[in-house]
Order: sequence, then structure tokens, then C-alpha cells
Amino acid sequence: MLYFLCVFLMLHCALHPLVAQDNLGPEIKRIEQQIIDLEQQQLQLNNQLEVHRLSKIKADIRRIGLPQKSSIATHQIIEHGGLILSYNETHEQANWVSHVIIPAVNKGNLARTNDFRRDSLVKTGSALKADYWYSGYDRGHLAPSADFRWSPRAISESYVYSNMSPQKPELNRETWAKLESFVRKHVWVTNEQLLVVTGPIFDEDLEVITQGPNRLTVPKRYFKVILDNQGDERKAIGFIMPNDLCKKPMVSYATSVDEIESITGLDFFPKLEASMQQKLEASFDFGQWEALKEGEIPTQTPLALNQRPKNTLNSIEADLFVDKKACVCGMVVSTRKTGSGSIFFNFDAKFPNHTFSGSIWSDNVRNFSYEPEIELLGKKICITGKISDFKGKPTMNIEHEKKVRFLGENGKELPK
Repeated sequence: MLYFLCVFLMLHCALHPLVAQDNLGPEIKRIEQQIIDLEQQQLQLNNQLEVHRLSKIKADIRRIGLPQKSSIATHQIIEHGGLILSYNETHEQANWVSHVIIPAVNKGNLARTNDFRRDSLVKTGSALKADYWYSGYDRGHLAPSADFRWSPRAISESYVYSNMSPQKPELNRETWAKLESFVRKHVWVTNEQLLVVTGPIFDEDLEVITQGPNRLTVPKRYFKVILDNQGDERKAIGFIMPNDLCKKPMVSYATSVDEIESITGLDFFPKLEASMQQKLEASFDFGQWEALKEGEIPTQTPLALNQRPKNTLNSIEADLFVDKKACVCGMVVSTRKTGSGSIFFNFDAKFPNHTFSGSIWSDNVRNFSYEPEIELLGKKICITGKISDFKGKPTMNIEHEKKVRFLGENGKELPK
């Protein structure tokens, strides 16, 4: 009897782990289903948040007031997700486009869609691809798509042709792009939204593109008006740039809102209190905007395994792979551009508390289609290259934008 009891106990002990493992199956399935449910809930919340943000943006634009001009009162007002515009059928482009850059752009990681398309909301018909194709002009965004990286709907709708204007590549890809980044960076650093109104200036004797079904006017100049109506230090500034290569520093193209109003005949902020409107529009101080030259955001925790792609390192682990090629991931919390044009950035903690840094030498900046010191700030990225030691801390030099990958909130690489 004792023998059989011992055999029973031995078999029970031997089989018990298997029984416990079998019981784990339902538990694993339950947790997996919980994760699926949470992901679905997060998706629903993100969709709701996007809807509320877009509604608030249009409410904020209307609170300041749409730009007014009696001679264009009959032109159609078009509302898209993140912008409002006045369409000019005569010139087949907008008189102005008004939008708001919100702090969510700091965490937005959506890529360009390049889904250029006619604007179905324009009753008279908007410009088309054929109007631009092989014309020698870029389809220049008036409200840039990068300002809407946080919203799938807004970034997609920024590619309608009503938001385009024929810009020379020398402007669109150079100083104009730098101006857009300059404005966006202000939002990133201050964490306060900006109202931006952009449009062409319709001077006399303008070139007209007639190769397509529409007559598309080519402006000689463009304006951009920026209003910071948040907090105690309210300010406004304007820019006028020629539709050509801008050979002067950006500050040379800055001007007062009043000056742009006198040229365009537009009243940009008609619902602002009269005294405040007069104060903001009469003069500008470029130094108030330029003072935000070096970007910084708060220190971040190094990325965990589930926050970055497989076979990558975080900023702390990089120290173990000096003199080896690797892929390091982290949040860019500070950037700096030197007088010689080289760019330095830190992962997760600012200098001198950083554990890993990156650099782009001035000769390699040309290999980037964006301004790294602006576009990388506040982004989760992975960079690939050889890790070297600089004064006891790991660093990596980046030679081309192909060595930089942007990460989404889920830690996965974003599509290019």
C-alpha cells in the first residue's frame, strides 16, 4: 500500500507542472484579448481626440476672425479638417489659408501622404495635376503638411489643390521650407499654439500657366502672418518672400502685419480687441522669435525594449558598444546648430547630463531634405552608424538622412 502511495505522489508531482502550464493557456488568451480590447479602445480615443482638436482649431480661427477684404467677399470659403481658406477662381488658388499649429505637432509622427488631388469642395472646380505638371513650378503648400503630423485627416486634406500655389523650387525647397520649420519650432519649444495665415500676393502683370485645363496664376510674392495669442507675451510677425531664390537671411523678409495688410488689403484678425489688434499689428520684434534658437524639451526615460525596434540599443546601452556599428534609439530632447552649420543633438537628457549624443557635420547637412535641428527635436528616432567615444560619452556621426528612422508611439518605425 505504501508503495502505491509513493508511486501516486511521484506521478502527481511530476505531472503537476504540466497541469499548471495547461492552465496558463486560457490566462494567456485572456490577457491577449485584454490587449486587443485596450488597443481598440486607444484607437477609438485617438479618433475622438482628433475630432475634438480639429473642431477646436476651427473655433479658434473663427474666434480671431477670418481675414476680411471687401473685394473678395464673393469668393468661396472652404473648410477642411485643420484649415480654412478663401478660394480665388480667377487665379485657381487660395487668397489665403488660415490654420493653427498646436503643441500636438511635437509628438506627431505621421509621414507625408503626397496624395495631391482636386478639392471637391470648390464649387467652381479647383486646380488639377495637369495645371502644374511639367510647368517647372512646385505644388507649394500654403499650410504645410508637416504642421498636421498629429492628424491623419488634416495631413491628408492638406494635399488638396486649393492649398497649393505654383512656387519656384528655389523658394519652396529652401527659404520657404525653413520659414515653415522656424514657425513650427516655436510651437515645439514654447508648447503654445500659433495661428498662421499664408497666401499669395497678386501683383500686376503676373505669369499665367495655361498648359492644363485651368489658367493658373504664378504669384511673384508670398506672405505669411503669425499670431501668438497665448499667455502674457502676445506677439505677431509677418514675412514677405519673393517667388524665387531668397539670398538674404530670414530676418530680412520679416515685417509687420500692418505692412502686409496694406499690400494685400486684408484685415487678418478682425475679431481681436481693437487696442490689442493695433498693438500686435503695428510692429514686430524678430528677437522674440529668434530667441528660441536652441530647442529643448524635458528629460525622457531611455526607451525600453517594447518602445523600439528589435536589435537596437537605447541611450544607456550605447556605452557598451563603443567602436562598433549599431542602431541607437531615443527621444531627441535638445538640438543645437553651430555657427559653422554643424548640428548636435542629445538623446533622453540634455547636455551635460546626456548619456548619448549625435552629430551632423556641416558638409553632411546637404544630405537632409529637412532641417535636422528643427525636425528631429521632440521625436523618437533611431540612428545607425559607428559609435565612438567623445570625452567619456558615446556619440555617433550621421552622414545622411537615410541613417535616421522615425518611430511612432508604439515604438515601430514609421513609413517613409
